Amino acid sequence: MNLGYRLAYRLGVTPWEHAGRIIFGKQLDRLLDGAAPPASGAKALDLGCGTGDHSIQLAMRGWSVTAVDAVPLAISRARAKLPIAGADVKFVLGDVTNLPAYVARGYSLALDIGCFHGLTDDQRTAYGNGLTAVTDPGAQLVMFSFSPGWRGPLPRGASQLDVERALGGWTVVGDYPIDPDASLGLLAKADPRFFRLVRS
Repeated sequence: MNLGYRLAYRLGVTPWEHAGRIIFGKQLDRLLDGAAPPASGAKALDLGCGTGDHSIQLAMRGWSVTAVDAVPLAISRARAKLPIAGADVKFVLGDVTNLPAYVARGYSLALDIGCFHGLTDDQRTAYGNGLTAVTDPGAQLVMFSFSPGWRGPLPRGASQLDVERALGGWTVVGDYPIDPDASLGLLAKADPRFFRLVRS
């Protein structure tokens, strides 16, 4: 999967970046409505951050953000945005299935815009264990996912049960279908949605 993403960024074929900007930009405030406004220095983690647009949006709302992606070119492009945005974001080249090796502890919010739903079962379990290890009790996770199904090159998707199975100790407290006016084109057939989870 990592090799595929590296090639896609090299070729400039990254439709998830455009779709993510449309989806997340319109729904961020609604999705974070259940999260307390960030206290000074409150830490958020962006998993599979790509070129960093979502990370920067979080930072502009007051979060101190660490953003992780395994594709060097994506991280390089994300870092290039920071002098313009002036946001409090640290972009880290790393593996979301081994988070404690790349980030410190103490996160109260995590964001996943299309990362988990492309992982294998073993990777999802490692992702969940690592996320639990670096977040505080009561932390929230906002996750975007397609519904399960084989769609050629698209991620295989994840159901609420898939998410709960991989993230023991986390509870799904919200399941939000995407706004039908989000102009997703063919991606709308994948029944995209957001989950909001809370760590016990």
